[in-house]
Amino acid sequence: MKKGNEIMKKPILSAKGLCKSFAHNGLQNHVLSNLDLDIFEGDFTVVMGASGSGKSTLLYALSGMDRATGGSVIYDGKDIVKLPEKKLALLRHGDFGFIFQQIHLVSNLSLYENVTVSGYLNKTVSYNEINKRADELLEKMGVSDIKNQLPSQCSGGEQQRCAIARAVINNPKFLFADEPTGALNKKNTTEVLNLLTELNNNGQSILMVTHDSRAATRANRIIYIADGAVIGTLDLPPYTAETEKSRETQVNAWLASMEW
Repeated sequence: MKKGNEIMKKPILSAKGLCKSFAHNGLQNHVLSNLDLDIFEGDFTVVMGASGSGKSTLLYALSGMDRATGGSVIYDGKDIVKLPEKKLALLRHGDFGFIFQQIHLVSNLSLYENVTVSGYLNKTVSYNEINKRADELLEKMGVSDIKNQLPSQCSGGEQQRCAIARAVINNPKFLFADEPTGALNKKNTTEVLNLLTELNNNGQSILMVTHDSRAATRANRIIYIADGAVIGTLDLPPYTAETEKSRETQVNAWLASMEW
């Protein structure tokens, strides 16, 4: 859709009046407060904020992994806050993919088995198709030569690359990533960010929470939250390696203006 010469983006997720509260010692702790937010299809969106600002809570509420206590999250014309648990589980297995800082690979399964087991949960695709796609993804992630090893036999970076393959095995429409490089060294961080950037360049919608300004430079949109509310956004052109340094300067200056 266009408005004049401007291309109008289509929201893939829309939060309206989103609230999340936790009871603690008889008091309500309001982590998200009437938050309104659109996440656009095809974007690489990053959420940043100080520790305790609610950024991870926002990701979990938007993905349906944790139910909001108020407001709505509209996806594909439905309010996922109101979906019954069974339909929500189907959504998470099909349309949504997840990558975490704590990688959560099954310790007694090989890398290959960790990926295929997630694929087998999708009952609409044959096991043969899942096996073929798992091989292709592990090759793309650069870990096909160690696919039969257990997670404990692999580095953190290798495990995270396997976790990305697991997250996209069912061709999700939307990929959620919660601090996916938080436990990695600089080399492995770069490799994981390169993979996420490539996925986004191929059309994958991504929402990533991070505290790392270098990781945030991969986004074309950065959202800053404080006290459970959006206080600023920064739009950027698509990432290229040639513009990385200038993007870092721009992002860091903007974060400083947000009092990060």
